[in-house]
Amino acid sequence: MSRQVALLRGVNVGGRNMVSMAELRKLLEGLGFEDVKTHLQSGNVVYTSGKSPDKAAAEIQAALARDLGVSVPVLARTGAELGEILKANPLGDVAADDALHLVTFLSDKPDAGPIKALDPDAFKPDVFKHVGKEIYVWCPDGVRNTKLSYSFWEKKLGVTATARNWKTVSKLHELATAG
Repeated sequence: MSRQVALLRGVNVGGRNMVSMAELRKLLEGLGFEDVKTHLQSGNVVYTSGKSPDKAAAEIQAALARDLGVSVPVLARTGAELGEILKANPLGDVAADDALHLVTFLSDKPDAGPIKALDPDAFKPDVFKHVGKEIYVWCPDGVRNTKLSYSFWEKKLGVTATARNWKTVSKLHELATAG
């Protein structure tokens, strides 16, 4: 059994894919997940499961579509993985505002070639670094203004992606590791 975090992309945004957090908790409990907690209204769920994060995410994604009629990508990480993501932060020396510092979570570790082929100067003042199954992004002119959105990474890398700001990632880690 491990504490995990499911990241639902595009829930409760712009009046689309509306899911109450109470309904989401009930859905996960019905799937057999334990100690289910939600964070914010944007599809962040912390739970305990004996399944791998990938298997749990697939099960949650299927149940959302089947039971709630909401078709959105779902990615998951363990609490320990979130700790490693926070510890690895390659942008800690430049990211000065947690709301503008993003972690883009990827469904798979991408080939390094497409990332290496990118010219970092083409995205300035934004900065990005790839580590494992995550892309760290610092967007000092605002999240809405960055070209380095989850959809950019999906197209460039051929994976599913979703992003959370540093403050949210830190809080999810705290919730996933609280004793």
